[in-house]
Amino acid sequence: MKKLEDKVAVITGGSSGIGLATAKRFVEEGAHVVITGRREKELEEAAALIGENVTTVVGDVSRLEDLDRLYAVVKEKHGRIDILFANAGAGTVAPLELATEAHFDQTFDVNVKGLFFTVQKALPLFKDGGSIILTSSVSNIMGLPAFSAYAASKAAVRSFSRAWTLELKDRKIRVNTMSPGPIDTPALATTTGLTPEQAEQAAAQFASQVPMGRRGQPEEIAAAVTFLASDESSYITGVDLAVDGGLAQV
Repeated sequence: MKKLEDKVAVITGGSSGIGLATAKRFVEEGAHVVITGRREKELEEAAALIGENVTTVVGDVSRLEDLDRLYAVVKEKHGRIDILFANAGAGTVAPLELATEAHFDQTFDVNVKGLFFTVQKALPLFKDGGSIILTSSVSNIMGLPAFSAYAASKAAVRSFSRAWTLELKDRKIRVNTMSPGPIDTPALATTTGLTPEQAEQAAAQFASQVPMGRRGQPEEIAAAVTFLASDESSYITGVDLAVDGGLAQV
C-alpha cells in the first residue's frame, strides 16, 4: 500500500528544488498533485518530469487572485484537498544597512502573506483529518547576517503552525513546519542575489558548518515531507521538523 494512495495534494513552489522533488515523491506514493509556481516553462518541465497524476497552475502566492484561481482548478478537478505543502518562498541577501523597503516587502509578501493566504484559502476544500506542512527554515532559530528579513519571515511561519494547530484541531487537521538547512537546489544561485562565484562560496561555507559535512538533497527533504503528509505521522502536530544535517541542533 502506497503511503498517499488517492490523496489530493497541493504544492506551492512546485516547479523546482524541494517542491519538485516532493511532488515527484508524492505521485510515487499514490497522490494526485497540483503544483503551482510563477514560471510556466518550468512548471511544464516539472510536469513532464513527474509524468502522471499532476496538474499545473501558473501563479504567484503573494497575489490573492492567483490563489483563488489555483483553488478553483483544484475544486473543479478534484473537489477536495487532503495535503497542502505550502513551500513557496523567497530570500535575497541584504545587510541591514543596505536593505530596502522593496526587499523587505518582497520577502514578507511571499513568505508570510502568501503562505498565510495559501492556507486560509485552502480550508474550504480541506478534508477533515488532512495534513498541512509549511516550509520554514533553520534560520528561524539562527542568526544569519544579511538574511535578517528572511529569517524573521521564517520565524513567522513557525509561529503560524503553532496557532493553526490549535485552530484546526477540531477538524483533526495536523499542521507542522519543516525546516531545511542548506539544500543543494538552484535557489542559492538564482534567487538570493548572489553571483555564481558567491553562490559557490556560500555553498561550500554552509557545507563546512553542517555536522554531516554536506548540503542536503531535495529528495531527502521530500522524504521528510512525505512522512509528515502521511498517516505515519498521525500523532505529530505543531512540530518544527529540522532536516538540516544537524546544523541548528548542536
